[in-house]
Order: sequence, then structure tokens, then C-alpha cells
Amino acid sequence: MPLLLLNSLSEALFQVVISLVIHGAPGTAQGAQSALNFCQAALQSGHQIYRLFFYEDGVHNAHALAVWPQDERDLNADWAALIQEHELDAVVCVASALKRGVLNQEESSRYDKMAVSLDPVFDISGLGQWVDACLHSDRVVSFGV
Repeated sequence: MPLLLLNSLSEALFQVVISLVIHGAPGTAQGAQSALNFCQAALQSGHQIYRLFFYEDGVHNAHALAVWPQDERDLNADWAALIQEHELDAVVCVASALKRGVLNQEESSRYDKMAVSLDPVFDISGLGQWVDACLHSDRVVSFGV
């Protein structure tokens, strides 16, 4: 029993709350892949992911309509599966998303567009969500292009 208590205590003491900002689009640079690998490793190590914030070209990771060649890794599907499996808070920057045509139903209707391209496991929000993530995380890790 004391060993179990010690393990629980040490896990609690060493759990780090992490937020990530992802700037890179899938398939164009290593940033998106590195962020996904880091997130998987952090979760497997028992750390908490407070928020994933997709910014600038990183919003393309949330694109539900992307179709990848069979010989390439589908990072969009990998992100969606990870987010769904671990019930992660995944946010795309509204300004970045609109500029790049990544739209949820609300934005598609607002701007009279014909398609919804945001994967439903992601939410669209503003930079306030990023500020909140910075305030509530022990570590903030940025993955560039």
C-alpha cells in the first residue's frame, strides 16, 4: 500500500500541464509532425495537455476535407484521432482559419460560403484562448513551420 501511495504521489508531483501552439501546416514542414509526436509522448508520460492552439498555417491541421496520397501520412486524421481519444481541447485561431478557408458551420453561414471544412473535433476561437492556455500551463511549447 505505501508503494502505491508513493507512486501516485510522485506521478502527481511530476505531472506537467502543457499547452502547444502549432504554426506549421501538415505536409509542408516538420513542425506539425513534431508537435503531434511531442503531444503523444507527453500524454504517454502522464502529462496533461491543457490546450492545442493551431495558428497561422497550422490551422490546416484541422481541415476535414484534405485527402492525402496513400503513400503519405494523413496528419489531419492523426490529429483528429488523438484529440478525440484523449478528449483534448483543440482550438484554431479564427482569423487564421477564415483567411485560409477553414470554416465551421457558423462561419460558413456568416460569410455565405458553401462548405464546412473544419473537422468537428476542433473549435474556432480567438487569441484569448491562447492567452488562457499560457496562464494555466506549466510549459508552453511552440512548433514552427
